Amino acid sequence: MARTFSPAGRTGGPAKSEVRPEKPATEQGSLFHTRVGNWWDMLLARTIFAGVCVAASYHFHPFGLSAPSAAAGGLAFSVAVILFEIRLRRASLRRLIGGAVGSVLGILGAYLMNLVLAQTSIPEGSRSFLGVSVLLVMAYVGLIVGATKGDMLNLQALGGLFGAERSPRRLTKVLDTSVIIDGRVADICEAYFLDGTLLIPQFVLRELQLVADSADPLKRQRGRRGLEVLQRIQKMAHLEVEIAEDDFPHIPDVDMKLIELAKKYDAKVVTNDYNLNKVATLQGIEVLNVNQLANALKPVVLPGEAMRVFILREGKEYNQGVAYLDDGTMVVVDGARRMINKTVDITVTSVHQTTAGKMIFGRYDDRGEQQARTQLAGAGAGAVATTAADANGARSGSPPPGEAHRTESPAREGQHGSERPPRPVFPERE
Repeated sequence: MARTFSPAGRTGGPAKSEVRPEKPATEQGSLFHTRVGNWWDMLLARTIFAGVCVAASYHFHPFGLSAPSAAAGGLAFSVAVILFEIRLRRASLRRLIGGAVGSVLGILGAYLMNLVLAQTSIPEGSRSFLGVSVLLVMAYVGLIVGATKGDMLNLQALGGLFGAERSPRRLTKVLDTSVIIDGRVADICEAYFLDGTLLIPQFVLRELQLVADSADPLKRQRGRRGLEVLQRIQKMAHLEVEIAEDDFPHIPDVDMKLIELAKKYDAKVVTNDYNLNKVATLQGIEVLNVNQLANALKPVVLPGEAMRVFILREGKEYNQGVAYLDDGTMVVVDGARRMINKTVDITVTSVHQTTAGKMIFGRYDDRGEQQARTQLAGAGAGAVATTAADANGARSGSPPPGEAHRTESPAREGQHGSERPPRPVFPERE
């Protein structure tokens, strides 16, 4: 597996535009001293071991060798042992226990077989050769089989005798083409919800490149966005991005290739494809579905709650309207077909949760709105009638009734105040 798809292509060196978060100076200093100290300690121990092997071989002359040849043989033996020790350091405690138990059982089986060979009439030279061969074969087979099956050991059953060993299993995740183009996986990685090693198959990169080079502008934009998402992920310091050169020519489907790759590396599949999720689950592959994570983070909506939504288009059924929340959740509203391109208040009737996403069903009740329209219409009719009466009075030249009453009253008061009482009429004198 090549590690070529790492920051700016590790095979070609780091890119100039690559930005990595720098650690504090104190932390870098402590890590440096710790690593250097461990490295010098191991180098000193290995040097002493190699020197002892060379000195012992030079002094004892094994197999009748001369002093220089024996010293060279001792050096070669020490190098082989050191390489074997380096390989053992990477093995887990379970594998070490399994390998040790397997080797002991293999040696015990070889000893029993040598007891049987000793009772035969095989010549001494051939019998010795067979005994050594059986010992080596049985010890080797026991070591390999025991180390391979050692992961099946349950160390917790021993009551914590070996302590809490951190699992050395690589936390590998295989990214699907759909989840790369979707782009939300980069935000999830930035939030430290994904760690370990992200495995990018070579056939997924080819598919992304084909999409980015498509003649369709929409597909071309999606492909380029997927490549930008990968460049964004590879700059994250807590992740290790690797390319898998493994291809399965006998499998034409990309989804099945992803499943086979996940089986090979014992990895999880990160996707938002519903069909790939089902197929991988049926085959025993662990799946990290981005849609499931997004649905788990959505706010909970209960039946009977009121919501305000914008009706975007009509639904498939009669008199239905469709709206969408800010997180992309579809809301199907009964009785809202006439309210397209309007914001309305609805009542939630049910919520359906699926692997592909969440759907909310609601009902739009226009009785409240009709009452409000009626009240507004009544108030408007009264205002129109008053305005019309004022206009008619202005046209006829007579003031409004109230004004006429206020005008007539002072006139009458003036007339009564200015009149004199009639004089008495007396008969004329003769």
